[in-house]
Amino acid sequence: MAFTGKYELESQDKYEEFLEAIGFLNAKTDYKVVTEVVQDGNDFTWTQTIPNWTWSNKFSVGQECELMTMTGSKFKAPVTMEGGKISIQFPQYQFTAELVEDKLVMTCVTPGEKGVTFKRISKRI
Repeated sequence: MAFTGKYELESQDKYEEFLEAIGFLNAKTDYKVVTEVVQDGNDFTWTQTIPNWTWSNKFSVGQECELMTMTGSKFKAPVTMEGGKISIQFPQYQFTAELVEDKLVMTCVTPGEKGVTFKRISKRI
């Protein structure tokens, strides 16, 4: 199933704990994040938006890509897809995304013994 679509936050688990783990707690918001994904084969544009803030990355599955963190720092990482699940190693966490019954499920896991698993589920709008 293609990822292309617009999705609105439906639920999230361990949001504040995740932001604290990556040192970004001041970014906490009560807005419903809207994620827009444009997929053209293995090429993606992935954009997340709340009022007054937009974060976007373009990447190709199977290639090392230049990406940007939520704080605007650039980094390079390979993007993989296995079993319909996109996977990217961000500097401070492992990001995965998949479609489950037409919902976008994104998971971010921070490393270490006290790692935090943040899960965000968004419905297609």
